[in-house]
Amino acid sequence: MLLSEQAYKQIDQELTKFPADQKRSAAMAALTIAQDEKGWCSPEVIRDVADYLGMPPIAVQEIVTFYNMYNSKPVGRYTLTICTNLPCALRDGVRSAEHIKARLGIDFHETTADGMFTLIEGECMGACGDSPVMLVNGKHMCCRMQPERIDALIEDLTQQESA
Repeated sequence: MLLSEQAYKQIDQELTKFPADQKRSAAMAALTIAQDEKGWCSPEVIRDVADYLGMPPIAVQEIVTFYNMYNSKPVGRYTLTICTNLPCALRDGVRSAEHIKARLGIDFHETTADGMFTLIEGECMGACGDSPVMLVNGKHMCCRMQPERIDALIEDLTQQESA
């Protein structure tokens, strides 16, 4: 088995939410658990989840490549996903994205040399009134991300790793 015992227990908990013959219904939850533990959905992770749920690996691969919350390639310790859709773009989302690029020295879908940060261009996150909006590791939403707030966030995340 590829994942930790704790991860399989979490997947088993997700499986209780569905009829026994509908294990595939837990595929997205299982992939999220696996990605949280491994950092991305590698081909090995995809096969392991498929085997655990009794699904063909291609069916799990289709989920990973369809939904943008799954990483099909290695990413940094922190993924910074910034919305550049029209409402955020009109409220400095593009300017904030350019600031992150300059600050970290990377472009979209690139990772810093130290492996700390990956920058992702995101789709609408449903918080247009709080734009520009950014997600950290796909889970923590940050609002009104002007350059000074971006710098403070990057500093905070960097210090957390040093501690």
